Amino acid sequence: MLTPVMLFWLNEGDLRLVFQGKSTLMEKILVPTDFSENARHALGVAATIAAKNASRLGLLHTNTAIAFAPVLPEYEFAGMYDMKEYYDRAADEFRHLKKELVAEPKFSKLEIDTRVEEGMLHASIRRVAEEDGADLVVMGTKGISGAAEFFVGSNTEKVIRTAPCPVLAVPEHSGDFNPKTVVLASTLTEEQSLAFSYLALWQKMWPFKVKVLYLNNPRAFGSKREIDAMASAMAERAGLEKVETFININTFNEESTILEFARQENADLIVMATHQRRGLSHLLFGSLTEDAANHSSIPVLSVPLR
Repeated sequence: MLTPVMLFWLNEGDLRLVFQGKSTLMEKILVPTDFSENARHALGVAATIAAKNASRLGLLHTNTAIAFAPVLPEYEFAGMYDMKEYYDRAADEFRHLKKELVAEPKFSKLEIDTRVEEGMLHASIRRVAEEDGADLVVMGTKGISGAAEFFVGSNTEKVIRTAPCPVLAVPEHSGDFNPKTVVLASTLTEEQSLAFSYLALWQKMWPFKVKVLYLNNPRAFGSKREIDAMASAMAERAGLEKVETFININTFNEESTILEFARQENADLIVMATHQRRGLSHLLFGSLTEDAANHSSIPVLSVPLR
């Protein structure tokens, strides 16, 4: 049984991206996988985005098991044959995936690269994303709960926390990716304008409606009219259209409120900005975006603010 990761790249697109003060092409999309059906589903989503943007796909498979192997010099050659077999199987998986993907007419013109890495999953994704200038990570998620989540978190959470670019978390049982209604959860602070601008890029690919869910800040709570005006101004500056604003008055469980609101609105995608907290700060305050991505049955697009 293989326990790795895979990535996809998008190149030669003609859609301009305005993100973090730079105007660039959305050229590369990174898709981690363990060759499971869930990962194949995420690959299909990535390919759909790639086809919309006439881009290049790159696959990366990461051997995560080797990161936990003890260093034993006296057994330097132990397991070498097994590792060769492992990488041969990974290469076979790549060939099958590429063949299946390009067999679909809508994906037949996609260019696909493959790459194999070793180490921790989230660290590998971050390293490759930085080296290759990935514009987006698309990965499948099953979610976890209870003690395992408290102590180690999910791979998706770790990727969201460390990736240098936006991350699209795709639940294993979500349907075909064709967003028509998008929930943008926001506090409407100035830094959140980055998420508005990034979502406007996606709206050029899919002309979806946007439901802005205002997350109530008790220290700066305004009237419905004031909040509508704030959201409208941010949307206009970003070029985001078809926007409607809603207010969350539940300050105790924002994650639950966002997920329930998305279900009520039949949303196809949830978009949230993240501060990517780490270390003690993450342990004390957590991350609303990571939690939502970990528990949502709807794809969640996280946009880093730093």
